[in-house]
Amino acid sequence: MDGGLAALLGTGWASGINLYATVTLLGLLGRFAGLEGVPEAVQSWPVIVIAGAAFLVEAVADKVPYLDNAWDAVHTVLRPLGAAVLGGAIAADSDISTILGVLTTGGAALGAHATKAGTRVAINTSPEPVSNIAVSLFEDGMVAGMIWLVAEYPLVAGIAAVVLLIAGAAILAMAWRVVRAGIRRLRRRGDDGDAGGSIRPPASTPT
Repeated sequence: MDGGLAALLGTGWASGINLYATVTLLGLLGRFAGLEGVPEAVQSWPVIVIAGAAFLVEAVADKVPYLDNAWDAVHTVLRPLGAAVLGGAIAADSDISTILGVLTTGGAALGAHATKAGTRVAINTSPEPVSNIAVSLFEDGMVAGMIWLVAEYPLVAGIAAVVLLIAGAAILAMAWRVVRAGIRRLRRRGDDGDAGGSIRPPASTPT
């Protein structure tokens, strides 16, 4: 895998969106397409099968409202950590410092994961939620596209990852505003319900 830090940035971003798809695709590309720089462990059948099975589970969980939020919460540590391990292994087979590889992929994954998780919370609290299935499929397509860029045009992959991370920060800020607005609506509904259910004393009759 040529491209140095650019390839690591692309790999880290993809891992932050879907770690299991990233590992599966890299393993298959390394084994069948001869993609250089993919660690031997990632190309092994046990890793490919386990990552592929985990991807199938995520493919279901990621499309169910609120279950996707719980899944993202669990993977707040797993995605950046897995990306860091993957980046360290890739860097160990190149002239890049292992520590730099770990920090690059782990940091990019953390940023991408934050965007994904925050956006999903906003979608699930929006009064007119976007289909979780459509969003999930779009994310999977983005991951596949990023890994293709990493394999064919690593420099472009690195630039795309930086642009997506910057855009993700802006999206995350907007998502937080949507979440706050949704919480305020729920509170107002709760207050209105309490007010509507209260019993008012009858007006006194003048004597």
